[in-house]
Amino acid sequence: MDFSRVRALTFDTGGTVLDWHTGFTEALSKIGERHGQVRDWPRLANDLRRRSLKIMKEFGVKPDPNYNFDNGHRDALDSLLRDEQLEMFTEAERYYISYVAPHAFQCWPDFPKVQRELRKHFLCCPLTILSFRIVTDTARANDISWDAVFSCEAIGAYKPAPYVYNRGAEFLQLQPSEICMVAAHNFDLNAAKACGFKTAFVRRPREWGDEEPPEPVPNPDFDLYVDDFPTLLSELTKNR
Repeated sequence: MDFSRVRALTFDTGGTVLDWHTGFTEALSKIGERHGQVRDWPRLANDLRRRSLKIMKEFGVKPDPNYNFDNGHRDALDSLLRDEQLEMFTEAERYYISYVAPHAFQCWPDFPKVQRELRKHFLCCPLTILSFRIVTDTARANDISWDAVFSCEAIGAYKPAPYVYNRGAEFLQLQPSEICMVAAHNFDLNAAKACGFKTAFVRRPREWGDEEPPEPVPNPDFDLYVDDFPTLLSELTKNR
């Protein structure tokens, strides 16, 4: 596939760039141990992620403008703790898990160096359901820089609504065919492709820890699918 006309890359951030599973596992286990709880914290981390994603993806178009993914994390956490009989977690501890820990999530190790190289060739911007503060705070925590941040928080719709991708192209003042969406999730790339974006699937086999990712196999109709970010860099820049 020829990517010579691509001028910008838009990135899914949660899962593709950030290791949320380790971050949530560590936060939950840290607080749980304070209360003498021994649980399968990796499983609960995945449950927390599923619940928060369900909340945000159900918004679609016309979400509550006063609600973002930080709020989604908190509501998902409260329901998880209730169902798991962990309601001894204090308000301060719930705040830490929902509003502090996600802002310090670490990038996958293969991302920061590659991202710096990609920025020499392309505009690199998250197009994400994460809040502005999660994206900006994790960028600072991982010493990475974005050319711009496009959060669904401000777009007024949530992926996979087509409006999100169309608005991202408008922000960049580019045709969709001049943009490549980079993600580890078929639902995201399928929606971007339907809007005319180029698509690149990057496998993140450890996104859900020992649990297999919900979408481990890329749609073969995507323009590119690779096992890691160094390979993505090589494929995207070979003809430039």
